[in-house]
Amino acid sequence: MLQQLSITYEPRSRWRTITGRPRRRWVTMAGSTANNAYSRLLVPVRDSTTIRNTVAYAIRAAESAATTANKDPTVHFVYLSRQRALDDDAADTISSADEFLERVSVWANEDANDIQSDSIVESAGSADVDTTDETTVTVETALLGTDQYLFSPADFAEITIDYAERHDLDRIIIDPEYQPGGGAPMLRSFETALTQADRPVEEAPVERRTSRSRITTPSTLTKGLITFVICNVFYLLIAGSLTPFNLLTGSVTALAASIAFANITFTASPGIRKTGIRVLRIGLFIPYLLWEIAKANLAIAYIILHPSLPIDPQMQQFRAGVRGALPVMTLANSITLTPGTLTVDVDDDGLYIHTLTESARADLSAGGLERAVRFVFYGRAATQFPAPTERNSILSIPTDTESELNTDIIPESSSSQTPQEAD
Repeated sequence: MLQQLSITYEPRSRWRTITGRPRRRWVTMAGSTANNAYSRLLVPVRDSTTIRNTVAYAIRAAESAATTANKDPTVHFVYLSRQRALDDDAADTISSADEFLERVSVWANEDANDIQSDSIVESAGSADVDTTDETTVTVETALLGTDQYLFSPADFAEITIDYAERHDLDRIIIDPEYQPGGGAPMLRSFETALTQADRPVEEAPVERRTSRSRITTPSTLTKGLITFVICNVFYLLIAGSLTPFNLLTGSVTALAASIAFANITFTASPGIRKTGIRVLRIGLFIPYLLWEIAKANLAIAYIILHPSLPIDPQMQQFRAGVRGALPVMTLANSITLTPGTLTVDVDDDGLYIHTLTESARADLSAGGLERAVRFVFYGRAATQFPAPTERNSILSIPTDTESELNTDIIPESSSSQTPQEAD
């Protein structure tokens, strides 16, 4: 039974023998108390330094709880994908997710069989027992989110809770280094959103090992090379000439920037082919953006010259159909560059945009810029995407002034009442 203990996985290569018997693969350490009343578990998974230990802990926890709950121990490992199946580069991402789930399934079944083998050895009092019996722990895997639009932690939590309800899973275990989106850290927000479910949520009390990557890898070299090229080209464009001095200073500046910021600029190693295709798409995107900026400038010029100055400023929350730091940044800056709209803030719930006129809000709701950015990063197929109005992904946010005015207004029918009656 798991009581006041947590479990960590020990690789087979580190086994030792003591008095002729193999040491267990499980090492106990201080941690949180596992809830022994729930044996049907749900574990969202994604590659991390602690995922192997989390898989081991979940299997052990399900097996331990089964004797108390009088239910067959079952663990469902789910991969929450931000990649929609209709996106241009979805095939590779979904294939990688399937391969990862298969690896998790192998780990889980191996751990479950080891648990049963250990129980047989303990009951028999001897190590010379056949350990090929099948485990009683049921292991299932699933890939979720490929047919849905996921943006915030609440979206990931919603499909997780829905899956748990559909499969009658009564407990959720979270890997301590799990990131639903695969990039931006949102674990705490994800766990908070999961608390809306009527089932316990637990962070796996597993050991976190310090992992230090090599200074030079093919991944870091690719990131550094692309960052160097981008910075050098940008420097030379600003300099305006290809003099030896500009070439030298540009190279030195780009080298320093690539060393300092390559791993920040790219969260994953960019593929040469994919990056080249995106550069070509950006070549088509820039004229479109300039055209939108020109149209918006004319609209703002008309408003400035109009005697009544017909503006109608509003704040809006926009749950955009893009994900990842670079696509979100591109969309946010494109909106800001277009006169009449300004991206004020970005968080897990979307973009917060100040719009100056009704026409600016109409253009934003039409989703032209959003589809253009999706084309750059996800391909032509990704432009076949519902507009923000069709997805109900734009909400108006009342300003403080509007809220104060609404609270200060007293209906005419109540004008004869005293302040106490009006309250």
